[in-house]
Amino acid sequence: MDHKGTVQLETERLILRRYTIGDAECIFRNWAQSEAVTKYLTWEPYRDIEDLKGYIQYCIDEYQKPDSYNWVIEHKEIGEPIGSISVIWIREDIAACEVGYCMSERFWGKGIMPEALAEVIRFLFEEVGMNRIQATHDARNPNSGRVMEKCGMLYEGTMRQASRNNQGIDDSVVRAILKEDYIKG
Repeated sequence: MDHKGTVQLETERLILRRYTIGDAECIFRNWAQSEAVTKYLTWEPYRDIEDLKGYIQYCIDEYQKPDSYNWVIEHKEIGEPIGSISVIWIREDIAACEVGYCMSERFWGKGIMPEALAEVIRFLFEEVGMNRIQATHDARNPNSGRVMEKCGMLYEGTMRQASRNNQGIDDSVVRAILKEDYIKG
């Protein structure tokens, strides 16, 4: 694989870019403090901006690593961050990774997250050299699964009581796309 790190990516409506400390207020307001956004996530809503700044600084520090992929999703029309998308883990031996994402509920249902995910998939296959990209979602959160489906990720199975999030122990649905699927698509 040819790791590039978190380089800026762009789509018709979005800029996927690195975090900055100056993003903290927008991120807090738009999604990081939202119980609706974090309902099926593994981290609790942030209660203050200072804690969020600590996480942002961690992300900024991680950008030193060429295999760190952690983007803020900025909507061009409003010029501020509305979500995030990142690579959670990488397995070099099989050129595989898992992605995760979240976004302000104000922008749900507008095709924005599929647009961002499709661009990350393109980048990881075409520029980094991944062979497999997977994502998981709580079985009680089918909307996240629809995002994955729209990007060509196929259902591979449901791991019963295999994960924990803010709703407790959950059944985890696995979806993935292989490079050969991507090329055919």
